Amino acid sequence: MSELEQLRGDIDAIDRQIVDLMKQRMETVAQVAEYKKANNIPVLDSGRERALLSKVGQEAGEELADYIQSMYRTIMAASRSYENGKLGRGSKVYDGIKKAMEETPQLFPQRPTVACQGIEGAYSQIACDRLFKAPSILYFQSFDHVFKAVESGMCQYGILPIENSTAGSVNAVYDLMIRHNFSIVRSARLKVSHNLLAKPGTKLEDIRDIYSHEQAISQCAGFLAGLKNVAVHVVENTAVAARMVAQSERSDVAALSSRLCAEQYDLEIVRDNVQDQDNNYTRFICISKKPEIYPGADRTSLMMTLPHKPGTLYNVLAKFYALNINLQKLESRPLPSREFEFMFYFDVEASVYAPEMEKLFRDLEAESEQLRYLGTYHEVIC
Repeated sequence: MSELEQLRGDIDAIDRQIVDLMKQRMETVAQVAEYKKANNIPVLDSGRERALLSKVGQEAGEELADYIQSMYRTIMAASRSYENGKLGRGSKVYDGIKKAMEETPQLFPQRPTVACQGIEGAYSQIACDRLFKAPSILYFQSFDHVFKAVESGMCQYGILPIENSTAGSVNAVYDLMIRHNFSIVRSARLKVSHNLLAKPGTKLEDIRDIYSHEQAISQCAGFLAGLKNVAVHVVENTAVAARMVAQSERSDVAALSSRLCAEQYDLEIVRDNVQDQDNNYTRFICISKKPEIYPGADRTSLMMTLPHKPGTLYNVLAKFYALNINLQKLESRPLPSREFEFMFYFDVEASVYAPEMEKLFRDLEAESEQLRYLGTYHEVIC
């Protein structure tokens, strides 16, 4: 036997001792849970946890203190989760999810009234047409109005862009999520191809002003940087930009917009596919007033406000790792009424039927100041 094999054997023997001690610890945790239940004592005792971390750090010594304390944070988080399970505590959020699954029809609607930002030809409309068979679309000036149309019941669904593979997150939508009540019922990943549109006969060297949405401008930054003596202007929507060009009396203006808008507004494609990356995708969410969970839902979105102290985000992320749940996206946005504090947005890849999801929600409710369930849904690749 080599020296390395001998050392690994020693580690295996130590690990068996650790497992046995952890089993003993959890047995004692179960007894603690019964005592707390009988005496109406909360599971979390922050003061004791701080004292324990300080104690094990001192006992470990300076070189190993950080490693041992990190391990004990995980042990304490697992213990809290085990206590909650032993106490029979469920999750209010997961109870709501089960109710939504029972009440949702088996088939995704095909002919609803849908709110979109912009006008005819907008990418939101294209995404809407990919999600629904024959939607009745109502157009609104802003993302805020789309949220309000769904909240008020004017529209059954709303379509909103949430992120782009080149330009990143649509921060305006994330900020509005904090202010509105809604549920995500489906999402679509749409391949976006931007084209430079102008009136028939216009040449590239003739153009002096280009109009588009800020996200499209960002996605075409390389192409725009190569143009000389051209001013770029932000408008509320790529389709609005195309309509402005069509209605303008000038022949030296252009828009970054979709091929559909070229047909819609009788414009000519001066240059096609001018985005910086060919695999340019925008992700859209479809929102409703209340939760709807359709068969095949395998993605869950959450928003959380955490206590403003060290280690809270780490504790949350550790729970995803412990339950072997894949975290697809983590976004943070500042809370308007609280300085240097944030709302965290999570996208989780897991079937809503998986047993670990109930454990996850139960533990997250215990860790967070506020937990908002945004929906469980399937993503369509367009």
